[in-house]
Amino acid sequence: MIGFLVLESGEVFAGSLFSESSEVRKDLFAVKDFEKKFSRAGEVVFNTSHFGYEEIATDPSYFSQIVVITAPQQGNYGVNDDFWESRRIWIEGFVCLQTQYSEREQSWIKRLHESQVPILTGLDTRMLTMHLRKQGTPWGAVVIAKDKEEAKVKAKVLIDEKKKIQKDWVFEVSRKETETQTGEIPFGPKVAVLDFGVKENILRQLKKYASEIRIFNSRTSFDTIASYKPEALMLTNGPGDPADVQQAAEVVKPFIGQIPIFGICMGHQILSLALGAKTYKLKFGHRGSNHPIQDLLLKKIYVSSQNHGYAVDEKTLPKDVIVTQRNLNDQTVAGFYSQERNFLGIQYHPEACPGPHEASELFKYFFEEMILNKKNRK
Repeated sequence: MIGFLVLESGEVFAGSLFSESSEVRKDLFAVKDFEKKFSRAGEVVFNTSHFGYEEIATDPSYFSQIVVITAPQQGNYGVNDDFWESRRIWIEGFVCLQTQYSEREQSWIKRLHESQVPILTGLDTRMLTMHLRKQGTPWGAVVIAKDKEEAKVKAKVLIDEKKKIQKDWVFEVSRKETETQTGEIPFGPKVAVLDFGVKENILRQLKKYASEIRIFNSRTSFDTIASYKPEALMLTNGPGDPADVQQAAEVVKPFIGQIPIFGICMGHQILSLALGAKTYKLKFGHRGSNHPIQDLLLKKIYVSSQNHGYAVDEKTLPKDVIVTQRNLNDQTVAGFYSQERNFLGIQYHPEACPGPHEASELFKYFFEEMILNKKNRK
């Protein structure tokens, strides 16, 4: 079935819109039903990972985004529920050169179809990615149409409607009810988690070192979190513009200097706003599992997993805050630290999933250096 990816700027990319059933193409009513279910709009972004399609699709940070995968073949190792980073698929569309489909292996396609996520294949993803690098991150839509002109008309309707959603995307993906989970260390610290769209592997990493973690909605008040009497605060990853996240920066501010704080991705950006710094939108973001990092805390250079469209403006950070991690591709701030006020912000994903895993040592640093050693020094 012919499908189109239409960018708001007017470019149209034709491909094959994948349907599990060949009967859809023969029945007009079936086509109309398929079109209604599988026409979606969102921001169009690209990811350079060679693996990890399950983790990418289930990462809440991809809320309202159509993901273009640069690696050629997707779905070829099936589906494993242990790889899922949340309770559902969040992406609005899955665009790749080729999706594995055979009598032996169809599980990934079926999972996407169950979530009504369109799969667009057979287009030149290299050319599309180069276009996105040059133009930036546009809005777009995946549609069924008889030609490009009709595709543009249908896409505009979808994009205009999608833009009406509230700007605080973090609240859309955050847990609505407080949740408590038991850690693996009975005498470890209690950690409050402010959920901006948390990946499950962040929670797994925290439970390795904690006695208990309690996960709060993104708009939880300071008093509610403080009444838990946490010994540390985790600010998680999440989607969208940090400047549009309601309440969070003001809630975090009173905790600074009182308990250890670790911010990851969106959490890193919210922490910077709480410090009085500013964030800005990157031209095409950092998304992939091959971004080089210089880490002055761990005294290493390693490859990291990244997924974000915004960055912290280094010039606006307080003078006592040290930039300790830097993206070696473009020299943007990839992390900052204050030993005196005991907080750490990391722009990329030390929990990985998909990997690599070199940065996971930062969780150990948080618990052993920032929580336990700091407590012992007092």
